[in-house]
Amino acid sequence: MMAGAKYVGAIDQGTTSTRFIVFGRGGEIVASAQKEHRQLFPKPGWVEHDALQILANTREVIASALGAARLTARDLAAVGITNQRETTVLWDRRTGQPLHPAIVWQDTRTEALLDEVAGNGQRDRFRAKTGLPLASYFSAGKLSWLLRHVAGARALAEAGDALFGTMDSWLLWNLSGGPSGGIHVTDVTNASRTQLMNLTTLAWDPELLAAFDIPMRCLPRIVASSQVYCAASIAPLEGVRVAAMLGDQQAALVGQGCFEVGEAKNTYGTGCFLLMNTGNRLVASRSGLLTTVAYQFGESAPHYALEGSVAVAGALVQWVRDNLGLISASSEIEQLATQVDDNGGVYFVPAFSGLFAPHWNGSARGIVAGLTGFATRAHLARAVLEATAYQTRDVLAAMERDSGLALEELRVDGGMVVNGLLMQFQADILDAQVIRPRVIETTALGAAYAAGLAVGYWSGLEDLRQNRVVERSWQPAMNGSERARLYSAWQKAVQRSVNWHEPP
Repeated sequence: MMAGAKYVGAIDQGTTSTRFIVFGRGGEIVASAQKEHRQLFPKPGWVEHDALQILANTREVIASALGAARLTARDLAAVGITNQRETTVLWDRRTGQPLHPAIVWQDTRTEALLDEVAGNGQRDRFRAKTGLPLASYFSAGKLSWLLRHVAGARALAEAGDALFGTMDSWLLWNLSGGPSGGIHVTDVTNASRTQLMNLTTLAWDPELLAAFDIPMRCLPRIVASSQVYCAASIAPLEGVRVAAMLGDQQAALVGQGCFEVGEAKNTYGTGCFLLMNTGNRLVASRSGLLTTVAYQFGESAPHYALEGSVAVAGALVQWVRDNLGLISASSEIEQLATQVDDNGGVYFVPAFSGLFAPHWNGSARGIVAGLTGFATRAHLARAVLEATAYQTRDVLAAMERDSGLALEELRVDGGMVVNGLLMQFQADILDAQVIRPRVIETTALGAAYAAGLAVGYWSGLEDLRQNRVVERSWQPAMNGSERARLYSAWQKAVQRSVNWHEPP
């Protein structure tokens, strides 16, 4: 550790914003700063980010958080990075300039390309190696699209002068010098989301590279999630060791202290992501879930996880705010929804860009079902919140089938967990306890924990377990017949949404 270092920092580079949070030894937040970046929608189904804006925002929030708490780089024992996964950047190694805007995980432009890779509809062609179906969600198709459509990109990639990375790689490369010697690496959790890494070998797989026509020279080196990679070479972190990288959902698993087999967490953010730790065992899903790397600490064997990914959760609240004007602030959704006792028979399936786990139907589209003259804006608001809870149950049911484990409690985090109505309905529809920790910024906390472990700031997992404090829990209070009736109607609504879009 740096002499006198009292804290650990975490860069949390998310889908809509970037934050820097400083944590103390008890996992408490000491300082924080956040800044949103632009969401770019150049065509229907396309979602992009400006990677340079994200980099500038990262430096700004680091300086803001440290300045507000009157801290300097010398106060930090280490820094970890956690990031929106799958979002793909391709940049020029010589100049540091992106060759194209970053293609975001929600983007669906690669569907036709993936049909080519799948051949005769074999969307599970590589699931045994990668744990993933062929879907627009993952990075391989996005990178392949860039190499096809950006002039000169393929030649640069083959020469090793165009570098691919998810946001962790992009940020670390710039923090460690950029064109002047930047380190080009990614950790096993982010690599497992590219659809190019073999889950067993933890290495880039030649068969996968060939299938997507991607040159090895543009790919980062794969490293553990918790180890010292370098000392940052740019202000305001100059000299601080960067010692962790984790995809955001894996970071939240670590931040929630889910280190034992069968422990699970759900993060309610832009999307919704439920992960269950399966230990050192690779569990192949038969129910539409993803098998992914949970984390790897130093030289130890990796832990794996089953994951269910929901594309639209908090984003639906933002959509009814911005596109419908139903509310003027996201925080108003709960108050509006509590004006009615139930959903009035209204169901909202937010399949704006298809359905993710466990359905994996790229042609699904959003629908509102069950409308009658009785329905009000309050019923619609309630249906918006319930949609997240129903989608979580879809995923959890698949997870229990695959793992053979029955979940008794669900640890929750993310921006939506401040919504008491949603959390109670989640406990009711799952028939399981829902637990919210004192620190709900568990994504950043997980990155900080992994960095702190790498430099000895925390001595081991027991230190992290002792930091876990439950702030509130919700117990199921719904009778079984009502639960079954509501969920049956939800499943009917989902079936109405699938295969809606027919591409030209």
